[in-house]
Amino acid sequence: MSKEDFRKLTLHKKVQKLYTEGTFVVAIRYYAYKVNLYLLGKEYVEVFYNHKYDRIDKIEFLNQRHSRMKFYLDQISLAEI
Repeated sequence: MSKEDFRKLTLHKKVQKLYTEGTFVVAIRYYAYKVNLYLLGKEYVEVFYNHKYDRIDKIEFLNQRHSRMKFYLDQISLAEI
């Protein structure tokens, strides 16, 4: 599945895809979110869970230039990036 096809999926379908085909890598805390990082094929995908409202607010591909990278790199090696 291409990135564009994944982006077009509903939030529910994205969750199903990650649950059945993705591999959980690590979780971090980022402001009001617990962000779970998954590997889907050769792409990393972030799932933003909002504890206050008990919901997933968004699912998106990892932006390698974002400041969150330092939180991931402190815990694991993302050698494939």
